[in-house]
Amino acid sequence: MSDFQQIFGTAPKAEASAPGRVNLLGEHTDYSDGFVLPTAIPQHTTVGLGLSADALHHFYSEQLDEQVTVLESEETDRTPSGFASYIFGCVRILEREGYTIPHLNLYVTSSVPIGSGLSSSAALEVATLRGLRALLNLPLDDVQIAQMAQQAEIHYAGVQCGIMDQMASSLADTEHMLFLDTRTLESQVLPFPRGAEVVVIDSGAPRTLAASGYNERRADCEEAARLLGVKALRDITGVEAVGGLPEPLRRRARHVVSENNRVLEAVRGVPAERFGELMNASHASLRDDYEVSVPALDALVGILQETPGVFGARLTGAGFGGACVALVAQGKAGEMAKDVLERYSRAGYAGKLLVPAVS
Repeated sequence: MSDFQQIFGTAPKAEASAPGRVNLLGEHTDYSDGFVLPTAIPQHTTVGLGLSADALHHFYSEQLDEQVTVLESEETDRTPSGFASYIFGCVRILEREGYTIPHLNLYVTSSVPIGSGLSSSAALEVATLRGLRALLNLPLDDVQIAQMAQQAEIHYAGVQCGIMDQMASSLADTEHMLFLDTRTLESQVLPFPRGAEVVVIDSGAPRTLAASGYNERRADCEEAARLLGVKALRDITGVEAVGGLPEPLRRRARHVVSENNRVLEAVRGVPAERFGELMNASHASLRDDYEVSVPALDALVGILQETPGVFGARLTGAGFGGACVALVAQGKAGEMAKDVLERYSRAGYAGKLLVPAVS
């Protein structure tokens, strides 16, 4: 990592990377102990790490061309803002687990799009923790790294996230789907539906997760579970059970329950056509019951769903902007995406193909 040397004057002592993810089914279910079905995307975040020559942490982002200097001590929990908050959070979580972390020089480069709902934050957290594991020979497995990354995001970035993004970044690959039970953290690697591949298109509508309704939706789910007398909405298996809840809790809970059922059906090995129908139903539920879609996402999903060769499409990630994911006939991704983006442009929007990555 020659750029590290240009910034810090020495070569890095360790490097590590982690991928972004796209979620195929199971949106907004992980913080209700539910089921999710993500896969990794080709885009990665890479960190280079070295030891600081002073009593300060120095974090540099290549994408932002920004360097942040942090005075880190046990006496203060003052968290830096922006990208540095995720890195600092990882350092502090490790320290709270009893590990001694030296003052660091850390250089970040990433091809994971920011603000598209593809878990750029989780990729940064997991890459940082992997880098610290390598630098300091820490006895951490991949699940522990995911759990610490989640805690870093909750306590230092202020996002009450579930575990899906970090587990996907830590465990998933681009060749399979990762079925995850977010209560037990049991996982299973599964093949994609036969004859199908994944396409991800950025809607061009950016979203800021911490400033969105994400934390509000989580609070809705927790209140719905309390009123239903269960630990989490994961424990409700039939949508009829949520009918007596007040609005909007009824619709929030109906989404979570129906979405869990869609994931459980998908992992039984349905054909691509049925998998696509489940994705379409997921988007409708996210739009109408969970209310996390926006006009740009609805327009893009609508164009995808009516395009020949597309089995199904939905928003992916937290919503409020970001990307859409589609399951399409194998070998048709490039041709299909070009047509979809042209029609999307004529509708007044500006999208971008993210997966398969354009070289």
